[in-house]
Amino acid sequence: MKRISILLSFLLAVTSLQAQLQKKFEPLDVFELEYAGDPQISPDGTHVIYRRTGFDIMKDRAVGDLWIVSVNDQKIHHKLTALEGSERSARWSPSGDRVAFVRSTEEGSEIYLYWMESGALAKLTQLEGSPSSLTWSPDGSQLAFSMKVKAKPPVLAKMPSKPKGAKWADSPRITDRLKHEADGAGYITPGFYHLFTIPSEGGSPRQLTEGERNYRGSLSWSPDGQRIYLSTNLNEDWEYDFRNSEVYAINTNTLLYEQLTDRPGPDASPIISPDGKHLAYIGFEDKVQAYQTRKLHLMDARGNNQRVLSGGLDRSISDAQWASDSKGLYIQYNDIGKTKIGYIDLNGKVTDLVDNVGGTTLGRPYASGSFSLSKNGTIAYTLSTTDRPADVAIVSKRNMNPTLITNLNRDLLDYRLMAKVDEIRYTSSVDGRELQGWIMYPPDFNKRKKYPLIVENHGGPILNYGPHFSAEMQLYAAAGYMVFYPNPRGSTSYGEEFGNLLYNNYPGEDYNDVIDGVEAVIARKKTDPDRLYVTGGSAGGIMTAWIIGKTNRFKAAVVAKPVMNWISKTLVADNYYGYANSRYPGQPWENFETYWKFSPISLVGNVETPTMVMVGMNDLRTPPSEAKQLYHALKLRKIETVLVEIPEASHGIASRPSNLITKVAHTIAWFDKFDKEDSEEK
Repeated sequence: MKRISILLSFLLAVTSLQAQLQKKFEPLDVFELEYAGDPQISPDGTHVIYRRTGFDIMKDRAVGDLWIVSVNDQKIHHKLTALEGSERSARWSPSGDRVAFVRSTEEGSEIYLYWMESGALAKLTQLEGSPSSLTWSPDGSQLAFSMKVKAKPPVLAKMPSKPKGAKWADSPRITDRLKHEADGAGYITPGFYHLFTIPSEGGSPRQLTEGERNYRGSLSWSPDGQRIYLSTNLNEDWEYDFRNSEVYAINTNTLLYEQLTDRPGPDASPIISPDGKHLAYIGFEDKVQAYQTRKLHLMDARGNNQRVLSGGLDRSISDAQWASDSKGLYIQYNDIGKTKIGYIDLNGKVTDLVDNVGGTTLGRPYASGSFSLSKNGTIAYTLSTTDRPADVAIVSKRNMNPTLITNLNRDLLDYRLMAKVDEIRYTSSVDGRELQGWIMYPPDFNKRKKYPLIVENHGGPILNYGPHFSAEMQLYAAAGYMVFYPNPRGSTSYGEEFGNLLYNNYPGEDYNDVIDGVEAVIARKKTDPDRLYVTGGSAGGIMTAWIIGKTNRFKAAVVAKPVMNWISKTLVADNYYGYANSRYPGQPWENFETYWKFSPISLVGNVETPTMVMVGMNDLRTPPSEAKQLYHALKLRKIETVLVEIPEASHGIASRPSNLITKVAHTIAWFDKFDKEDSEEK
């Protein structure tokens, strides 16, 4: 008995010491986070090369290098090369003896080759642009890739010559293209993406395509190396028929091509089976609506006998890779908030394999991640948990229990008290549907206390939150808040009908779904119903602005990068051409009443909630003018408000660590202000 007592005392002491060594997740910890991405397993299944991404606190930027880890001995784990600069897109040769990858420096991006046995390294190219879609030929003799070829901008007027030494204003920027800018990238320089090949021992790139069309996206070589399958849009009206693409086969000798599909909508990501008999591709026939699931299709190598393979799975397929025996494919898809890898045979039968893919979006808990496949069926993928960013995991036919082969954040997060996450299911008051969301608790959660609640609305709205790591949510929880993040109607991973419920009706009953979720959380009696706060960015900002226009029950709100006015937003955003008919019928000038009806600014006269408005100053997706409409309206109405404009931030505010911290710190400060006032009043 005495020995048991001594043992219990020892265990309690160890537990107490561990608790003392741990502390809550802090803002500066964001700079210390790392995650694994694009894991590429060798053909024999013995090694994985992945991109290891961290953050430079001095430059406030993400930095990524290629690392290699042994599947059987994780002590063999090191950087692939001694090169400096950003590395990406590692691709094994078919025999596994070499690795091709792309390295980017201030001088540009080039293709490199690494020999596994000797460790020798060579730069293969001197390119004018940045290569993408790097793909080996089956015999390992060539590499195919896509690269932008620059074009000259239009010239409308000939300017007189300026005097020698004169300092005139810069020349005007002139464009006549439908898509001429992109959020995060800014102005798009004129040019078109074309397909190239290069010998794997080096030499001059050979351009296989030409003309004013874009050839980009995944590439697949036929087993004999005579054809490359790809997806592009060669329609005459390609700019305005922007959702469409078809599968083509280009003969690598004659440069003649064959069109293998012909229907409205995207047909993309073609991949030929190892035996050369079947071609799989992902797409859908465009019905012009808010959401359509991407199906896996199958045809023979010449384009005949086309059929839908994943018709029995009401989920969008994001990736597909052939099994080495050509009897089926491994697929990635979102299902009920989780990202899965499954196997589908040639009869369309799906078998789930793993359901914890993700972890490569550190800001908010969106679906993400990727996988690769060895010849023996071993899968390497990015494993997601709620308290860790992505690591590399392995599963095989012999053992479907994931084996973690990296642990990138052990040095930091083993010493942090991380918040726990629970799934919550509840019923819609609108139509009785089962709805899903997640609750995150403060890391020092006390069951006897009631906590303030932050409702975090996701973007998209055709996206979903899942049980993934989120630095933003962890920081909210560490500040003492419970966090509720729901997937209301319109979210992905619940099927096409559910995702399309917002067609011509957004925002709509998704508002009710969020409020129903809040009631379900309150019913658990862990949160204070008088201390409710609401926030969200992008579509989540739209929902937050809509909520405070519908109800005054939230003590404060933070509306981040919202659309306030669909009429103005639709014609100034970088994707201005993509809203009509798939979101609302017609263009704004054709259907003014509907565009206004669903604009949150139409409800601003009802708002009484103290509201912070936040936006990136370089945002081209939901431009700052949208946020200012809300801020100015609230100021004119004398509602307590403040405008936070974040310099050098595009729509993805959290892409720079300091901006992620800025976003969270200001949100917490705004909520704390009113939560503190509430506490003082009580």
